[in-house]
Amino acid sequence: MELLDQRTKKIMEECKEKARDVGLRFDGETLEYIVTNRQMTELSSKIMIPTLYNYWVHDIEVLRDKWLYDVYPHNAYETVINTRPAISFYNDNNPDWLNIMIFYHVLGHIDFFQNNVFFRQTWDDDFCGQALADNRLLERIREERGSEKRWVDYVIEFARGVDNLVGYYAELEEKDREQTENLFGVFSERVNFYFGEFLENLRKNKEIDIKFYYEEMERYNKCIDKFGRESSESIFFADGDFKSRFPEFPKVFENYQKKHGKAKSKSKDILQHLMNHSDFLDKEKNKWMKDVLGVVRKTSLYFQPQIRDQIINEGWASLWHERLFLVDPRIRGHEVDYAKVNAKVLVNPRVGFNPYIIGKWLLEFVEEMASQGKISYAFQLIKDTEERKKYDKAMGEEYGRKILFETRRNLNDFGLINFLSDDDFQDFVNRHNLFVAGQKLNMREGVVDVFIKSRSGRDYREMLNNSLYHPPYIVINDEKAKEGEFYIDHIYEGRTLITRYIPAVLRGLAYMWGNTVKLETTEFKKEEDKNVGMNVWWRRLGILMGAPDGRKIKKIRVLYTASGSSFERKEL
Repeated sequence: MELLDQRTKKIMEECKEKARDVGLRFDGETLEYIVTNRQMTELSSKIMIPTLYNYWVHDIEVLRDKWLYDVYPHNAYETVINTRPAISFYNDNNPDWLNIMIFYHVLGHIDFFQNNVFFRQTWDDDFCGQALADNRLLERIREERGSEKRWVDYVIEFARGVDNLVGYYAELEEKDREQTENLFGVFSERVNFYFGEFLENLRKNKEIDIKFYYEEMERYNKCIDKFGRESSESIFFADGDFKSRFPEFPKVFENYQKKHGKAKSKSKDILQHLMNHSDFLDKEKNKWMKDVLGVVRKTSLYFQPQIRDQIINEGWASLWHERLFLVDPRIRGHEVDYAKVNAKVLVNPRVGFNPYIIGKWLLEFVEEMASQGKISYAFQLIKDTEERKKYDKAMGEEYGRKILFETRRNLNDFGLINFLSDDDFQDFVNRHNLFVAGQKLNMREGVVDVFIKSRSGRDYREMLNNSLYHPPYIVINDEKAKEGEFYIDHIYEGRTLITRYIPAVLRGLAYMWGNTVKLETTEFKKEEDKNVGMNVWWRRLGILMGAPDGRKIKKIRVLYTASGSSFERKEL
């Protein structure tokens, strides 16, 4: 793995200028690396973060990907990481013209990472640096555990069993609250503590002088002037000199909050609840487990927005690599090569969907509607198909481009898919001849027949919505918990939990909680089969041939209990 050579880096910088000219915004420098197929395979197990913590599953995934590559050789064109500075990797087989196209695609991703509001908790973070520090922390814990170091991986495994349940939106809400306080000139609790009690105690102990206090005030004011009140606090406390001089500050501030009753008692998710309230983890010999849980939780939170933004993110990058590369003089002589590569990236499969092309088409459709004045109440009142086609208030390309960038800033996958009205989305489906495919078993031919099931915009939107990432809605219910128990309530939202994973996850939670863990969830149950003897087999054969089961299904609430090595399931 090596950095781009100076000639190729110069091309990247030229692409940045062209991207900025059309309105893309990205701050600071970027790092670009050339990697081999083998290195790409090894990095993919760590989500392309070279400094991510070590874990035995990563090694298994490297072997799996190597076997897959031996069977089906394939080259990943690029990968980009949301960090500061942004880092991207390029396959060493890429020719120059392809790298230029990919540069535009990567710049679209970086613009999205740094401007979409669902990534706002990551805007100021050097995640690669954080991951390196977390990796070193876990390696130090492994060394301290000695012959028992395997327990570090056990705890990681227990934590990763629920790391999809982190309080992503709760963290965003807290970030907004802090930024709102800064906008109105109100200093946060952390700033008040630092310039008040913390520095005052250091001055009394003669560890700092009054000059240092004024220098810090000046540094904070400069952060406000340079980065604005929204980001100034996080940048101020993320300064390298500050963290090296006062590494104990986060812990001292946390103790201050607990002492004065200002720590947030309500946990945002299961992992945070374990760290805050587990008596087992509070024991001196087990406190290292809290650090492990913190690393897993922090890593999961960082990747939550990317999981929720695949369609709009890839669509945004695809839109700009197409628009920018088609007008770039360096495409000359490679038009056919580009058409082949672009057709593979933006292929529209007739079964299922490709997030790259659907995201791009939706963004272009919104831009076109805005330029024609169709994003308005007056247009929504029109139901006649021909009138809707002819409607055009000629708002202009500039207005359409403005709405396009507002869409990029304020929507995620769910917002983009559900932004349009039913009539508008039907127009979108008709425009691109989209449909929902169905499948049925052809017993005579021994194959599965694929057919057009629906051309309805509502059905197509439902298919897109069903494909989105939607972790279970879990509530920590202290009212139902008996003394010492950890009671988890799963709120049913139309999808049940995968029951085969429940025992292992609850046993891991019970170990880290140090007591009984209960999970209440919703499941479905068929009525008992009243058929006997050969009738059972005839019914089962009929189901296999496509006949309805005939038995009624009812929804039930179930309570799972894990305590030590025991595990039980009970219908409520």
